[in-house]
Amino acid sequence: MKAMLLSKLCNLNEDRAPLTLTELPVPVPAAGEILIRVSACGVCHTELDEIEGRTPPSRLPIVLGHQVVGRVETRGPNANAFEIGERVGVAWIYSACGTCKHCLAGNENLCADFKATGRDVNGGYAQYMTVPEGFAYRIPSFFTDAEAAPLLCAGAIGYRSLRLTNIQDGQNLGLVGFGASAHLVLKMARHCYPNVKVFVFARSAQERAFARELGAVWAGDHAEAPLENLDCAIDTTPVWGPIVEVLRHLAPGGRLVVNAIRKEELDKEVLLHLDYPVHLWMEKEIKSVANVARRDVAEFLALAAEMRIKPEIQEFALEDANAALIELKTRKIRGAKVLRVT
Repeated sequence: MKAMLLSKLCNLNEDRAPLTLTELPVPVPAAGEILIRVSACGVCHTELDEIEGRTPPSRLPIVLGHQVVGRVETRGPNANAFEIGERVGVAWIYSACGTCKHCLAGNENLCADFKATGRDVNGGYAQYMTVPEGFAYRIPSFFTDAEAAPLLCAGAIGYRSLRLTNIQDGQNLGLVGFGASAHLVLKMARHCYPNVKVFVFARSAQERAFARELGAVWAGDHAEAPLENLDCAIDTTPVWGPIVEVLRHLAPGGRLVVNAIRKEELDKEVLLHLDYPVHLWMEKEIKSVANVARRDVAEFLALAAEMRIKPEIQEFALEDANAALIELKTRKIRGAKVLRVT
């Protein structure tokens, strides 16, 4: 099979082609696993974190990609949850132990034995991949393969982030950064909470215009003050500066949810300017998002089909994965980037 392989960590500012088109053996599903013939795979900012070493793969070489859509090609022993040919998706959560207190409570994302697709095992930047059948999801027929791919990460993690804000209808929600995940959160928020006001902070004038198209009541740069204070906010940026800025605009008792696997170190010194009375006083909260649990993926796919929302996507051939990653690195973003695999 063809695969785009990462063999070493690198800086994308210096190495513009971190992945190499390679031929690998088609994997064989073990007991309880299915083999998926991949048709589409989303491109995520977390892949930049993997390539540049902020959340390094547990082994090299490795096939990246954790927003995978395809069809069941074969089944390993004792795998019977899906039919041959059935369309399924795979998300960031590849497996967990299933027996710890977190798994038993439905929070597999907190399991000490959590394994991530495309980081700890080969992912979807390839024509085939295997996955435990309990960590695959049926894709609603409303979506094409390419449309479904970003729902599995950008959508699911956005759904978890929105839940963790504890938002109530009629409140003000801030979105800090406006890429693949945030644009889906905006659509979700407006559907689930008809009276919510969404305020978007984004560096790019194009992203701000896009946010207004989707219904944001205000869109400005990270350093600008919104028209009203925010009851809650979700940060999806890779850096620290916007967090410090948005904390100024949280209302008393407000909560900031940080949706990032890792943060870049380049502007970490801004945290030295965190001022307790300005940024944290009045019971403001900061809460991180750790991965996704299976319920997040399953519930969001059902919600997305019910809402009949489709992500904005840009498609690339598998062989052009490097170009898609560089566009993501250089902030050439409108919606989500997706690789066409087969």
